[in-house]
Amino acid sequence: MLNPIKLSSKNFLSSLNTSYDEFLHILELAKSFKNKDLNIKLKEKVLGLIFDKASTRTRVSFQVAMSRLGGTTVDLNPTTSQIGRGEPIRDTARVLSRYCDIIAIRTFNQSDLEEYAKWSTKPVINALTDLEHPCQALADFMTIREEFIDFKNVVLTFIGDGNNVANSLILCGALLGVEVRIACPKGYEPNYLVVNKAKEIYKDKNLLKITNDIFSAVEGANVLYTDVWSSMGEENQKEEKDKDFLGFSIDSNLVQNADKDAIILHCLPAYRGKEITNEVIESKKSRIFEQAENRMHAQQALLSCLLS
Repeated sequence: MLNPIKLSSKNFLSSLNTSYDEFLHILELAKSFKNKDLNIKLKEKVLGLIFDKASTRTRVSFQVAMSRLGGTTVDLNPTTSQIGRGEPIRDTARVLSRYCDIIAIRTFNQSDLEEYAKWSTKPVINALTDLEHPCQALADFMTIREEFIDFKNVVLTFIGDGNNVANSLILCGALLGVEVRIACPKGYEPNYLVVNKAKEIYKDKNLLKITNDIFSAVEGANVLYTDVWSSMGEENQKEEKDKDFLGFSIDSNLVQNADKDAIILHCLPAYRGKEITNEVIESKKSRIFEQAENRMHAQQALLSCLLS
């Protein structure tokens, strides 16, 4: 029976907190959990959730994953706890380390996440920051692997803002040797530090392409992926970004330029008619809801490794 291995890193703050082998091991565990071939019980373990940002999939998938492992979850809402009143992170982290066995944090600044990890004696998981969304990327590559068996010769094209999701796809692509193409309007390219880091990791630097030409990015791609144009906290930029991103939508005409067996991904929530059409979401090529389900399985695998 496949058993969780202890990860080399105590925390999961970034997609690069796992090695190549550890990443694949998490995906194998997730597959076993999904197929009900694995039953691990971490009785009396407690997951603390600190969510500064609204959430549906991340919150529910973590809660259900922990429940399936036999543990419990404590939801720490900043509006109903001292966190929202400005208690120093170092104090919160040290107290929660005495109550919880692991903490998942969904917040704005990567530096805040790293501050929690600095002061916590228990593992900390990045449940989303403005810089990265590594748990989403685990589910994404699990979904891709289900479709294509392995990552050999897979071309992943992300269309839209060079945001946290794009950053994590780039880093995972570098780790796994997957060709990643990012198509975005000028001025919305991914974080240059992330791009530089990925290029250091890629054995073939030509596998990472950042372009403003959506059609060249899609040509022959196996996976088309998109996200909302305006992330949480960017509400005041929404009108401007809606104009800048015109033409950067996944519709049926664009899909025809991809590989004939290409699949469609979206990390949700989706604004149908903007970054993706209703027709594409509901098409046979869509794996969007399988992808959403895989958040739960991938996080169950991640939790089991960090708590092993």
